[in-house]
Amino acid sequence: QVQLVESGGGLVQPGGSLRLSCTTSRTIFSLYMMGWYRQAPGKQRELVATITSGGSPNYADSVKGRFTISRDNAKKTVYLQMNSLKPEDTAVYYCNGPGPFNSWGQGTQVTVSS
Repeated sequence: QVQLVESGGGLVQPGGSLRLSCTTSRTIFSLYMMGWYRQAPGKQRELVATITSGGSPNYADSVKGRFTISRDNAKKTVYLQMNSLKPEDTAVYYCNGPGPFNSWGQGTQVTVSS
């Protein structure tokens, strides 16, 4: 399986913004749909957003209008821009994809709190 490395999390106040990054070393990254997931304490992991190999995004209803997923195939990186953050967005965020990218990394912690 391919290693995926998430970064960019942190502590932010409600209404703030963060940009998460997920990087891989594999050039085949450009061929695969990728997704961002999150898992809050005591809850199941949920899908937040996906992006096709061609760049078409899709979002969970809970983040529509606030989060933007994008990718840079040259950098082998997928991003999640998170705006207007709410306390309920607090979770560990992971990236994942199909096939060789079906690999859970360490994730990056996002905490939204005043």
